[in-house]
Amino acid sequence: MDYETVFSGVNSLAMLGWVLLLISPLIPKWSDRISGYAIPALLAVSYVAIVGFFPVSEGGYGSFSAVVQLFSNPNAIMAGWIHFLAFDLFVGAWMCRSARAKNMSFWLVLPCLPVTFLFGPAGFLMFVALGTLRSAISADARVNDAAV
Repeated sequence: MDYETVFSGVNSLAMLGWVLLLISPLIPKWSDRISGYAIPALLAVSYVAIVGFFPVSEGGYGSFSAVVQLFSNPNAIMAGWIHFLAFDLFVGAWMCRSARAKNMSFWLVLPCLPVTFLFGPAGFLMFVALGTLRSAISADARVNDAAV
């Protein structure tokens, strides 16, 4: 397997998905379909192909040292990288869909996207925190309006 070619291909595919998320307010249905489903599915196919056709016999998930041993294999590293690309993009697309469904401004989602791209769970946490803060502020405003 030519790791550099696979790496370049899956990175380019994921980057296309992230660019579509950045412009998702302009093309929400296409962004949802492509970035939220099609590209993660293609990445998942790549992942399954690597795991299925290039098995890793050493290491595992039972201990930290087993995981270190597992990820000393280039096939496992490539599969892990594709795993991150697929799931981070899927989560980024979910955040965009979720924000639209809640009438949340895209300006609040926008800073969460690069954080999700670079740091996965930290971007998800940022999105959840912003959504929770937004809901609390809205609820407080409703209470204040009702009191007037």
